[in-house]
Amino acid sequence: MCDPIQSIATRLRGLREALELTQEEVAASCNLPVGQYREMESGTADFSVNVLQTISRHYGISLDVLMFGEEPKMNAYFITRAGKGVSVERQKAYKYEALAAGFRDRKIDPFIVTVEPAADDAPMHLNCHLGQEMNYVLEGRLLIGLNGKEIVLNTGDSLYFDSGLPHGMKALDGKTVRFLAIIM
Repeated sequence: MCDPIQSIATRLRGLREALELTQEEVAASCNLPVGQYREMESGTADFSVNVLQTISRHYGISLDVLMFGEEPKMNAYFITRAGKGVSVERQKAYKYEALAAGFRDRKIDPFIVTVEPAADDAPMHLNCHLGQEMNYVLEGRLLIGLNGKEIVLNTGDSLYFDSGLPHGMKALDGKTVRFLAIIM
């Protein structure tokens, strides 16, 4: 089975080379540290869907092209059957299932995100990106760090926020959490 992180890294490198840009130019244009971008392109570091969305929007390509290597084809509607969304596992702790991967020119990117439990003392990875985000917890309890504040969401709770603020998540109670994430 193909490693999804390496596949995404290959597509990042291919995009950069097709546009005849240096790693430094891509990093600067997307407001990323050069070292972080180099690690992403080599596949040696984890990266968020939000960072991929920033890169894809900056260069005018679909997020699906970077994440899954496929161009969306539908423009009237797109159905994703339960459990059949295109998935990428960024790391062992997070799995993203795209719910609209086949729809062209989307205004939002909806995902079902699965967060596996980690040790209580494990650090929370924070990221930020342009736009807004909404998270709706489907099952479990989720700790969200948002701009220095900790917010606990239970099943059925939601949080809408400015995704330019530093944010991260962690499963609570030693149990897996599933939530709907809508990134705008």
